[in-house]
Formats: sequence, C-alpha cells, structure tokens
Amino acid sequence: MTNDERDVVYSTPLGEPDPEQISAFWSRFCETSACRPLPVPEPWCFGDSVELADELIELVLHGPKRATAGSVAEYEAEGQALPRVGELSIVMDGSMRPRAVLETTDVSVGPLSSVDDQFAWDEGEGDRTKTSWLDAHHWFFKRSYDRMGLDFDDDIPVVFERFDLLYRED
Repeated sequence: MTNDERDVVYSTPLGEPDPEQISAFWSRFCETSACRPLPVPEPWCFGDSVELADELIELVLHGPKRATAGSVAEYEAEGQALPRVGELSIVMDGSMRPRAVLETTDVSVGPLSSVDDQFAWDEGEGDRTKTSWLDAHHWFFKRSYDRMGLDFDDDIPVVFERFDLLYRED
C-alpha cells in the first residue's frame, strides 16, 4: 500500500472517550483480577484514526501484538509522561470503547532507525519484518510530525514499549 493509499484508508478522526464507560470497564477488570486499588488509568488508542485503532487493538486481542512504538515528540506535545515498567493502561478501539488492560513490561528510547528485528516481530504488524515495520512507521511518524509542524528524519527519538495483555473484552 502506498502512503497516499494509507492516508485515505486511515483517515477517520478519533472521538473522545466516555468517562462512565471507562470507569465501568475498569471496575470489571478489578473485579476479575484482584486489582490493587489504583486510580483509573488514562485511556488511549493505538494509532491516530478509527481504522488504525480498530486494526491494532484486534492484533492485541486476537493476535501477536505485544509491543508498540510512539514518538517522544508526541508524548511531549500531549503533555504525557513516557510509559514506565509496571504501569497499567486502558486501550480503546476506534469507537472509543475500552477493550484491554495492558501492563508495560519493557521501555527503551532510541532513534527510529535503531528498531531491531525482534521488536518488529513483537509489534505483530504487517509481515512482522523490520523492513515492513520501518515502512509503516516512517509513514505514521511523518504524518504525525507534519501535524505537529516538525521536521521528520530517520533518527527521531522513539519510545519502544513491550506489554502484556492482562484483561480484554470482545
């Protein structure tokens, strides 16, 4: 798929989560998992469109996706702290429905170009190769950098995060 085709396919903007729906989801998780008393984590979606969020959450729920990557610039622009090992998060689908609770198991920061074969495999997208991973993430991060008015290059700082799936709802 060309980048122009990707821009058309992955084009529907994400909406806003419903706090009551998030709270009820967190309660169900806590009931089934002996959850320690914690504040409800800030919910988020993979990707930046309804289509991408739906595609990627399905790879978590029913497939091999156990890693993700985000640009440091996006975290900074959104005023978000970088993920930390042991942190729990709620991930939503494209309709902003909470679907999974993840626990971060590993975090590292490095240049986009430093991704290795194992990380590309663990991210579980495309054909799971480093070449495919770099192609898709160049497109995604360039699009993000363009929105933020920043210059993109192969060495932008990226957060490489691995996680475990603790809870899911289909």
